[in-house]
Amino acid sequence: MYDQTRAQQPSDQPPRRPEHRSAAPDTLVPSAERDAVLDRLRKAINTFADTPREALEEAEAAFDDAAAHLAHALAERRRALHESWQDQDSDAQAEELRLALRQYREITQRLLRT
Repeated sequence: MYDQTRAQQPSDQPPRRPEHRSAAPDTLVPSAERDAVLDRLRKAINTFADTPREALEEAEAAFDDAAAHLAHALAERRRALHESWQDQDSDAQAEELRLALRQYREITQRLLRT
């Protein structure tokens, strides 16, 4: 297939990859919150030999925190996406609607892959 952008590049330069920018961030949970949950999980794993029941309770609490952070992040993402297209005129803002649809698709696919 003919790629006009690539054909216009000088032959002595490596080909540029088309930029694909998603409005979705790489992670749903901010790194500080994610790191705190992972620290709790590591603590649970490291203390299991000495206090197995307490370690399991800590692991369960870390899981609950991770699930709560994820649920909050998804609710916020849904709210922001909904606001991005809700009041748009479908004829005048077709590109904005297409971008919102792509974001819904990407986040849904990410959820189903994990």
